[in-house]
Amino acid sequence: MRQELELETIEKSSKKGKAKEIGVSDLPGVGAATAEKLAAVGFRDLMSIAVATPGELVDASGVGEAVAKKIIATARASMEMDFASGEELLERRARVNKISTGSKAFNDLMGGGFESSAITECFGEYGSGKTQIGHMLAVNCQKENEDAVAVYIDTENTFRPERIIQLAEGAGLDPQKVLKNIRVARAYNSDHQMLLAEKVEDLISKQGLNVKLVVVDSLTAHFRAEFIGRGTLADRQQKLNRHMHLLLRLADLHNLTVYVTNQVMAKPDMFFGDPTQAIGGHIVAHASTFRVYLRKGKKGSRVAKLVDSPNLAEGECNFFVDTTGLKDIK
Repeated sequence: MRQELELETIEKSSKKGKAKEIGVSDLPGVGAATAEKLAAVGFRDLMSIAVATPGELVDASGVGEAVAKKIIATARASMEMDFASGEELLERRARVNKISTGSKAFNDLMGGGFESSAITECFGEYGSGKTQIGHMLAVNCQKENEDAVAVYIDTENTFRPERIIQLAEGAGLDPQKVLKNIRVARAYNSDHQMLLAEKVEDLISKQGLNVKLVVVDSLTAHFRAEFIGRGTLADRQQKLNRHMHLLLRLADLHNLTVYVTNQVMAKPDMFFGDPTQAIGGHIVAHASTFRVYLRKGKKGSRVAKLVDSPNLAEGECNFFVDTTGLKDIK
């Protein structure tokens, strides 16, 4: 009965027309108490509600599923989330930023650097340079924007402030200021890792930080350790899928760069070619916008191979990792 009354209220509100500028509390079916519950878990604006699922709103506020669908539909209508022309999308692409890697060859491979509003995944064996790139991006995002903040979710205890100091000095930046603008959190299990990714929203909306980069190093370490055997594979992939889509939503809503590192395994049935394969299967592969395979090269160099991109051709480049950052091979 209560749900029917809520639906009737929503329908009446919808018939009255929608104002161009409305807030969360103006949505039909959302009172002050419901708006407060939604805000507590990160649904503070229309966009966050428009891209949510009915199940997320039900869990967050306790409203019925039908009411949640109406709330989302109204939010989407007010945001004019409909089809757009290719010309309009090209204009939106103008706001995309790119963070330099420090290596011209690597930047050229990535079309100018690591792109915002996207997830870039680098996978490779230990010592291939994945973590070094994460540290470098955390410094270089501040080189291009002194107010930029980098968020580093560390799952394997690989973040080193001493390394940041070296890279900052090599980039001509104040090491103390660079360190101050990096927010680091150690994730102790997969649930904690997912929670920390959700907390990034609070850093942006509540604390007003200008977050330009989110690093997850590494993406799959905890999932790989906690879900063992074929019987748990479906649960692992489903959970990993939710995590990746949360990161993608963060990247898209706030125009920030998401960089994730990924572990690899060797395929025992591979007799010819490179047996190295990234963990996470098709879930991680499809969710990542750009995929880069890192491997060790000759004389201490590293090789980066772009294996997947929506707009760039496949290719590879060589670079060195030294005290001051990533350098081209002369």
